Amino acid sequence: MASQTLPLELIDRCTGSRIWVIMKGDREFTGTLLGFDDFVNMVLEDVTEYETTPQGRKKTKLNQTLLNGNNICMLIPGSSGPEDA
Repeated sequence: MASQTLPLELIDRCTGSRIWVIMKGDREFTGTLLGFDDFVNMVLEDVTEYETTPQGRKKTKLNQTLLNGNNICMLIPGSSGPEDA
């Protein structure tokens, strides 16, 4: 029988490391994952927020942020964000 890694286990392995979070809409966040809950609400520190606007990409630095799990589309562990892609 093959071993399985459940989604929350994979996110738990990312605690303390850099992660790129793509949200619904036009926002993306990169930062260090401090913690999360069963609903995948996340707390990040040393955060960079990227917002795509008609005028171009806007970049904002934040100390910490709380992301609502309902609005998260994709998680990319170990990435520094869109600038890394």
